[in-house]
Amino acid sequence: MSNCDVTLEPSFTIAPVPPRMFGALVEHMGRCVYGGVYEPGHPKADAAGLRQDVLQLTRELGVTMARYPGGNFVSSLDWEDTVGPVEERPTRLELAWREIEPNTFGLNEFMSWTRLADAEPMMVVNFGTRGLADACNLLEYTNFPSGTKYSDLRISHGVRDPYGIKLWCIGNEQDGPWQIGQKSAVEYGLAAAETAKAMKRIDPTIEVVSCASSWRFLPTMNSWQATVLEHAYEYVDYVSLHGYFEPIEGDRAGYLASGLVIEELIDAAVATSDYVGAKQRSKKKLQVAFDEWNIWYESRFSIDDRYADQSLTWEFAPRLIEDTYTAEDAVAVAGILMSLLRHSDRVTVACLSELVNVIAPIRAEPGSEAWRQTTFYPFALMARYARGDVLRIEPRVEKLHSATYGGVPAVDVLATHDPESGAVAVFAVNRHSEPMTLQVAMRALPEMSVVEHVVMGGTRLDVTNTEAHPEQVVPEPSKEHEIADHKLLAQLPPTSWTMLRLDPTAALRD
Repeated sequence: MSNCDVTLEPSFTIAPVPPRMFGALVEHMGRCVYGGVYEPGHPKADAAGLRQDVLQLTRELGVTMARYPGGNFVSSLDWEDTVGPVEERPTRLELAWREIEPNTFGLNEFMSWTRLADAEPMMVVNFGTRGLADACNLLEYTNFPSGTKYSDLRISHGVRDPYGIKLWCIGNEQDGPWQIGQKSAVEYGLAAAETAKAMKRIDPTIEVVSCASSWRFLPTMNSWQATVLEHAYEYVDYVSLHGYFEPIEGDRAGYLASGLVIEELIDAAVATSDYVGAKQRSKKKLQVAFDEWNIWYESRFSIDDRYADQSLTWEFAPRLIEDTYTAEDAVAVAGILMSLLRHSDRVTVACLSELVNVIAPIRAEPGSEAWRQTTFYPFALMARYARGDVLRIEPRVEKLHSATYGGVPAVDVLATHDPESGAVAVFAVNRHSEPMTLQVAMRALPEMSVVEHVVMGGTRLDVTNTEAHPEQVVPEPSKEHEIADHKLLAQLPPTSWTMLRLDPTAALRD
């Protein structure tokens, strides 16, 4: 059995764990909203039509932020259609996914939902069919106290106090040919700069996210971002990145190394931003909002569907990309989230895409209880226990051959340390088809005890959770660990994700 050796030194840190790292996308796509977070008449729905079983799982998942209303959906949305008396709202053709949108769930319903979910809202403005004026009007509606056209309109809709939304995205994937209102880098950069300037005149406390290159296979990847920032650098606070992955036939090690691609995207976006900042002699550093990421079996979703042509029919809340995830997918999701956390010095916003039904950790069906997909668990456990600082560590481990990426480390390890409580969390992905031993040197830490050790994967990697069998794949407790002479030894099953929590106070109690 091979070893993976790491050393934990609490003074060697990357950055604090960002509170906004555990966001999720709530988009009017498929059954994410209608039949997901909102389903009047469902046995678990409240008087407002919000499904309480989905809310409960959202809180359990640890979602700290919700990005809304898209996604591609936002690029043809008139936000005014989504507010006011429900019976007066128009039904529209939604162009991105060719759906019928009744607007019965809108802006104010979403904000009520975020309060119940204890999640910060992240608002996206339509930069496809609309632009600067409508973004400012929406901001006035949500954030200005009273005495103006749109703030008073909000009050007339029963919302006296402003929402104070702090995080705003100027459009979504505007470089993509699939996007309604695709723009060139120069077009978008100039317009985004002026929009950010105008919005910050209304509310100087907001933070603005600029679209970066949205799909790693586009020929303009990174160069689009560089051109945009030539115009908008001083007016925005974040650049966004998106990344989706799926199993690679015959290359499990490569699939479980998807996080390495995430890290390459982040490094390129940071380098591009910093280059433009240095060129302009700016004193500010832009952060990265990785506001769409997940496992998506995109090969099942044809390229014709991607561009939303005649292969998508006009329906209300169709069943769209409702992927069912395996135990192996849960291991891959864990690795991606670990890579995002490893870049917490620059990635301070991230959103799993999406929250319910649509490539989601939560599934919900009419008339029955919502359930957790396999990918729910690594996200929930890291959201709950990754606290304090992300530690800077350098695993020493053999490499595996990946047909897609070449040599990849057999084991990936991430650790966090909470300086207040002294608690440590260690997360590890074993990409190897053989078991590995994790050796963690902890001489710089006080005496520790393992208070929790769970494993996912290892065997039956193709098993899923379903409505009929919602708990076939759950984190399994393990006792395959020991601590001796300030060193933790833990056994990592093949093709698995492992979490260990260590607590100095438990050692004192023992």
